[in-house]
Amino acid sequence: MQSFNMTPIIDIVFLLIIFFLVVCQFIEAENFPVAVPDNCRFAAESTEPGSASTTVTVMKAPDGGTAFAVGSEKVSAADYVGGWQTQLLVGKLARLIDVRLNDLPVENRVVTLRIDGDVCFARAQYALAGVAASTATDIQLAVLKNKRPDTE
Repeated sequence: MQSFNMTPIIDIVFLLIIFFLVVCQFIEAENFPVAVPDNCRFAAESTEPGSASTTVTVMKAPDGGTAFAVGSEKVSAADYVGGWQTQLLVGKLARLIDVRLNDLPVENRVVTLRIDGDVCFARAQYALAGVAASTATDIQLAVLKNKRPDTE
């Protein structure tokens, strides 16, 4: 009586399960919850389809401070406290942005800036300075257009 060897099939199934678990973790890592401003009167739709952009997120950290994320790479502002260390923070953000923009043509280096509504501008300015110090050629601000009805 002949039997079918199931060992290779079980190996392949386990490899696929592990692969999908790892990939799902990477996809989930770039989705930071941020309450961006809404009901903006002059908000425009995103740029032309097919153009790639790098997302820089400014959000509140669990400790009450500020955290920055370039794609899925997270940087805590608490690690850069003090006068000259803020320049290190701006430089770190610029380097992370440049790494993500490196493969794009110079005319298509767009950065989308997402700032949590609870973060004051004094903290968000470091993200703007990081974008300015990078090789980005354009910046977009992420807002929620027409989330609430106009209350005028």
